[in-house]
Amino acid sequence: MLAYIFRRFVYAIPILIGVNILTFILFFMVNTPDQMARVHLGDKHVTQDAIDNWKVQRGYDKPLFINAQQDATNMFTDTIFFEKSIKLLAFDFGKSDEGRNIMSDIKERMWPSLAVQIPTFVIGLLVNICFALLIVMFRASLFEITALTACVAMLSISSVFYIIGGQFFFAKLWNLVPISGYLSGMEAISFLILPIIIGVISGVGSGTRLYRTIFIEEASRDYMRTARAKGVSELSILFKHLLPNGMIPILTSVVVVIPTLFMGSLLIESFFGIPGLGSYTLDAIQAQDFAVVRCMVFLGACLYIVGLLLTDISYTLVDPRVKLS
Repeated sequence: MLAYIFRRFVYAIPILIGVNILTFILFFMVNTPDQMARVHLGDKHVTQDAIDNWKVQRGYDKPLFINAQQDATNMFTDTIFFEKSIKLLAFDFGKSDEGRNIMSDIKERMWPSLAVQIPTFVIGLLVNICFALLIVMFRASLFEITALTACVAMLSISSVFYIIGGQFFFAKLWNLVPISGYLSGMEAISFLILPIIIGVISGVGSGTRLYRTIFIEEASRDYMRTARAKGVSELSILFKHLLPNGMIPILTSVVVVIPTLFMGSLLIESFFGIPGLGSYTLDAIQAQDFAVVRCMVFLGACLYIVGLLLTDISYTLVDPRVKLS
């Protein structure tokens, strides 16, 4: 097991380097340091001296990859890529283009994101699995047709519709919860209720259909027919046989998501004014803050790799036949 984990981390190094390089290239394909300076200085008619001064202060006055003016030893190190991106591999995030410590911002903003994402993830998972089991239980009935129709309808509706509709009815019209904002401590609960509900509802359609497909495939196996032939009750079949054996494919889509929960949701955090990492990333994109964008993309790649590793490890817990070596 330890050897397998070590190999996976070794394999992750070239992936992270590739993500780092690709993010750097894509960002500077559509932005130049001069454009970034104009955005941050907030004046389209700013002088060239002010632009040059901004670039010098933030290290954007150097070449991107190769500094031909330096000798062979400093040709690749005295560049924007080396100073801004290579340090990410050591998780040295540095400062944003606005001068803020990025790691401090991440530590501060991850908690609001987790406060929204963890309840949404747990409640949504339970709701989707239970609803999918219920559909399988009443298979080939009017209930299944109605439920699947509702799932398709929910899939066809944009998440923005749920957000705006929820804010209008629950916050503005009925005054049950605040329309947006966030407070620390227990006072945050009133601001989190609506985003969590909307997050769960918006994922019911896709989640239920996925788990229903998994359970129906599992329900057609021989051990299920044998259990029914022995007179085992339908509830026992569903929860003692069908659900445990259907957990392996479910883990594929679930465990990989767990490490990325603290990255937050761009839409929900932006619409509800929650100061999490989702809104932090979106603000950085709008402000063309390359330092923050590259850190968040790199961090997302790291977490996704960790999620894949946790998925493989979780297989051994659910199915003893699976061995990692």
